Amino acid sequence: MTEAEPVIAPLDEAEIDALAALARVVWQATYPALISQAQIDFMLADRYAARRIRAQLADPAHHWLTARTHDTLAGFAHLSLDAGAAKLDKLYVDPARQHTGLGRALFDAVRQRAVNADARTLWLQVNRGNTRAVAAYRQWGFVVIEEKIFDIGAGYQMDDYVMEIAL
Repeated sequence: MTEAEPVIAPLDEAEIDALAALARVVWQATYPALISQAQIDFMLADRYAARRIRAQLADPAHHWLTARTHDTLAGFAHLSLDAGAAKLDKLYVDPARQHTGLGRALFDAVRQRAVNADARTLWLQVNRGNTRAVAAYRQWGFVVIEEKIFDIGAGYQMDDYVMEIAL
């Protein structure tokens, strides 16, 4: 089966559980070499809690997008807007569908939403050890503006690059 052109659409509330399940698949394929399993579980429980995503879906400053191929959820992104800047908070693609253009399609959709909202910059945080993601973001025009350690609670930290692109 060849990879179909992705369909990018807003997240439907009925898809929240499927999105959280896909997040776990992606995180388990990406982060065990970078952070502990306990931190992975903590972050997934926090960031993908259904009540949190529902609240964000109701907030016009948040945009959740999904990417589907062959009617299957294959990726997602989350954008938050704040006073002329936009944060690409999440962009994940099913490991079995990486390097097929899905990530780029999601990024292009997020970027367009940020431009439509009159954002002047788009920024993100990425684990410094996630070399594949860092390389993709660089390829898309992002530059590292800061290295920072973020305390996220429960004794956990994120050791990230802060990257930015002008819009």
